[in-house]
Amino acid sequence: MKNNNTGQHKGFGSLFYVANLMEIFERLAWYGFFAVSSIYMTTPVSQGGVGFSDTERGAIQGIIPFFLYLLPVLTGALGDKFGYRRMFILSFCIMTPSYFLLGQVTSFSLFFIVMGFVAFGAACFKPIVVGTIAHSTNDQNRGLGFGIFYTMVNIGGFLGPLIAGAMRAISWDAVFMMSAFWIAINFIPVLLFYRDPDTLNNSSSSLKQVLREAQTVLGNSRFALLMFVAIALLMAAGVGWLSYTQSFVGISVWLVFNFVWHKAAKQNTSRWWQQKIVVSNGKFTVYLLILSLFWTVYNQLFYTLPLFIRDFVDTRDLVAFIGIFGSGAVEFFAYVDQPALKDALNELFNSLSTVENVDIAALRLEWVHLKVNVPIEQLSDIVRQLQTLAATQSNLTSAQLNELTETLLTYRQINPEYLINLDFAAIVILQIAVSYFCQRFKPVSILAVGLVIIACAFLLLGQGGTMISGLVVTIVILLIAMGEMFTSPKSQEYVAFIAPKEQSALYMGYYFVSMALGFLFAGFLSGWSYSELALKAQKPELMWGMFALIALLACVLMLLFRAYTTKHGYALAQQPR
Repeated sequence: MKNNNTGQHKGFGSLFYVANLMEIFERLAWYGFFAVSSIYMTTPVSQGGVGFSDTERGAIQGIIPFFLYLLPVLTGALGDKFGYRRMFILSFCIMTPSYFLLGQVTSFSLFFIVMGFVAFGAACFKPIVVGTIAHSTNDQNRGLGFGIFYTMVNIGGFLGPLIAGAMRAISWDAVFMMSAFWIAINFIPVLLFYRDPDTLNNSSSSLKQVLREAQTVLGNSRFALLMFVAIALLMAAGVGWLSYTQSFVGISVWLVFNFVWHKAAKQNTSRWWQQKIVVSNGKFTVYLLILSLFWTVYNQLFYTLPLFIRDFVDTRDLVAFIGIFGSGAVEFFAYVDQPALKDALNELFNSLSTVENVDIAALRLEWVHLKVNVPIEQLSDIVRQLQTLAATQSNLTSAQLNELTETLLTYRQINPEYLINLDFAAIVILQIAVSYFCQRFKPVSILAVGLVIIACAFLLLGQGGTMISGLVVTIVILLIAMGEMFTSPKSQEYVAFIAPKEQSALYMGYYFVSMALGFLFAGFLSGWSYSELALKAQKPELMWGMFALIALLACVLMLLFRAYTTKHGYALAQQPR
């Protein structure tokens, strides 16, 4: 099979389209789970979830995706060494059973381990598919090529949550079985139609040399050790082994220790522990660190916003709009398990014989898992009504139960994953046009604009207090989508532009380091801020203000970075030796 994929002509070649097809199915699997992951992990076991706390949820969402996006530094180098096709097959062999098993485990430790296997399989896939796109494009069509690729990402991202929402109406297990099915489909294109790109020259270096080259793109072993221990201390705080105060003190002590170690080290020595800390590509490192701030705020779309929609957004205005299209549309987008709702009413009624005072706020947050968000005043009226009935009868009659259920159904809510899905829908429709428009501007300028748009979205989200309308959150999601359309594909294009051609997958692997750090920070910040600011303090506007400030900080740093590198004429790419 001739691989017409050299990227030296206007067309993209066959492998470009095969890679995009596999990306769609991989994204169907990932986003089918990821879009509902916060909901699933915090849903009580009695309602089909695993009942993790926000701290545990934040730890999983921070640590596992961190390794998912850090490992491409290694797997990208392995792809350059052993070939892209082999890495694709390996990734599908790992992910298919792992997605299925993810729905079968309920303990925190087992869930963490299985999720780790999903992450490893995805880490084998990511730099290879992006590397294929890089090999299939040239300087004339690279921007459009990555725009098309990012559209395919979002087609999978759009369809995945829609299907997952329908599956979780059946059972949570069905969500994970469907994700495993999507990955299994990818064996067909990779085995029948994919061959390594003609422009991929498999390295003749030993595996040890390949790994050393991958590690030294950013710095030497001393630099790697410095970063590893600092991140490990941060993770220890995220999972609750240390307090954040202890973690930051430990990191500070570690930095001081390394400063002294650096000063005492020798300039030239073969022993790594006697060497000074060396940052091989400081400008590229700074770029990745700034980009990690973008991923920190963007990932709140999946980590925090679904929970916020469930707990603090009244989507009855959107339900009323959907009602124009008939009751079937309402049942699909705002499905409520009525038998479960009746069980909750009976449970509350029976508890009133032993409990005098009901915590209405806690009850509201408990019932939002049943997808009804009843305002405090109305919920108090329902509790008083049940108390009156409990004083005169031992059980609710069928008529009373049906009447109360109908009252609760007036507060039915749209599934959060369907609202989040508007992000993907907007990107599918507009990404190619936006990418075409952005081709005339420098990448860093576009990155800065995208960050400002996302900051504005979070500021708008913080204006609604503890309860906002569905229309407002819809506008916010569309603004985040616009910011993403500006920022994410341009950030990938920039790395593809500066990377040496024979190290495309390796540099794309390092691009994912920014995402790894972003996921880590996003998970920990989401778990802490949602628990402490949104739920305990009932001040979600403080949480959204914090994320807006991070986005604006990233924008300022990106502009300063551009000004500095332009003034000094620095090239970000390290030329191969």
